[in-house]
Amino acid sequence: MIFSKERPFLLVGAGKMGGAMLSGWMAEGIDPAAIVVSDPRLSEEMDALLKRYGIRHVTSVPGDLRPAIVLVAVKPQMMDAVLPGLKPVVAPDTLVMSVAAGTPVAKFHDYFGEVPVCRCMPNTPAMVKRGITAVFPTRQVTAEQRQEVGSLLSSVGKVVWLDSEDQIDLVTGVSGSGPAYVFYMAEALSEAGRAAGLPEELAHELAVATVCGAGELMHQSGEHPATLRQNVTSPNGTTAAALDVLMHAEGLQPVMTEAVAAAVKRARELAE
Repeated sequence: MIFSKERPFLLVGAGKMGGAMLSGWMAEGIDPAAIVVSDPRLSEEMDALLKRYGIRHVTSVPGDLRPAIVLVAVKPQMMDAVLPGLKPVVAPDTLVMSVAAGTPVAKFHDYFGEVPVCRCMPNTPAMVKRGITAVFPTRQVTAEQRQEVGSLLSSVGKVVWLDSEDQIDLVTGVSGSGPAYVFYMAEALSEAGRAAGLPEELAHELAVATVCGAGELMHQSGEHPATLRQNVTSPNGTTAAALDVLMHAEGLQPVMTEAVAAAVKRARELAE
């Protein structure tokens, strides 16, 4: 690894996304002595995680720290408040990673100069090693740094590399925000079951198990979702009746397309 106790991995922001990735890395066995977490307000859960593994925690970044990698995992709106405090510790060969939506590479170069930067768009299933992270590396990222980023991110899920920074906002709309869409689908299915007459608790249990099971089936089978859908749809059967509603011209697809477009639009607005 390119980071160590002497030149650590600095995680700036241990909220939902930063915390999810850190949890995955700890489960993977990464040396906690080589990690420093900077966050002024830790959640109880994250505080317990850091204490469990003995990870160093600071409320602000010490000026004498010399990290090999800095992962910026704060909200885009906080960047202008956070980045000035990192300037003293970011050296020309420090790899800066960002998981913030709508924060372009140019923002980091404005603060730190032409350092290597990887814009990353992960999602929260990284916490259970089932995430997917899209990465755009700048030309300054060395082969060794790219390999390190790939190794880190693949330990919490799948990694895909992007050719253009513009693709990051599109990825945000699909997979970055995507888990929330799936969670909401489980909510909606549960509520539909309750409205049909099932006890609320049973409807919830059935909906959650169905969404989880269907996702795992897609993962393990490798089949296209359309093929799996067709496999469970008998002509004129119950599933076909339901799909006639969901696949109507005004059904799920146009709503999903509109939702992703809204997320992409917001990601681009955050960059302005």
